[in-house]
Amino acid sequence: MPDGDLCVTRVPIFQGLTPTEQRRVADLARPLVVHEGEVVYAPGQPVSRLLVMHSGRLKVSHAAANGQEQILRTVTGGDVVGERSFLTGDRPSDLAVALEDSRMCVFEHADLAGLIRDYPDISQRMLRTLSDRLWSVERLLAAITSSDVGARVAAYLLDLPGSFRDGAATVRLPMAKQEVAAYLGTTPETLSRRLAALSAAGLVELHGRRDITILDVDGLERAATPR
Repeated sequence: MPDGDLCVTRVPIFQGLTPTEQRRVADLARPLVVHEGEVVYAPGQPVSRLLVMHSGRLKVSHAAANGQEQILRTVTGGDVVGERSFLTGDRPSDLAVALEDSRMCVFEHADLAGLIRDYPDISQRMLRTLSDRLWSVERLLAAITSSDVGARVAAYLLDLPGSFRDGAATVRLPMAKQEVAAYLGTTPETLSRRLAALSAAGLVELHGRRDITILDVDGLERAATPR
């Protein structure tokens, strides 16, 4: 496989390595293909591996106290799943399901532990990734616990992975609007109205049902702050 096709080249925790070192990491990876609707792991399972997404989408969720599904996050190409279990040794308390056919690289924890001994920078980047995710969760939590639905939508858009070009970022809603609305604690109709309001304010540009260009990141950051 050409170096540009290695899933490790797309993951922040491995990007500090040289191409030769990345190749060594890739040699330890086992490819895994899952199909839409397939469970990748379930609560309580002994998961002793790190999953690196190459393509596709996963939904990570858990059952709330009332039995309803609560979506925690969606995982797309370049994301990592399972680093918390690696760092803490705890079994997962959430459920990961493929939203579409997906490809990933799997690293057994014993192999990953050896890599970290040889390349300590990997663990530092892993902790940085967790820190960034925690900040995203805190920002979204502040928006969700307020009554400002617009802030929730803005915070959600800021945390979606996107491709940058000419100072703008293009993101794609990873789920249907009904699921995104449920995740944000609102209705699909309200979600559509809030997206239209952000577009009218010149902060974003809507393309079809799921593609969005962020035109003003600073303005969207301000909109993500609950009033």
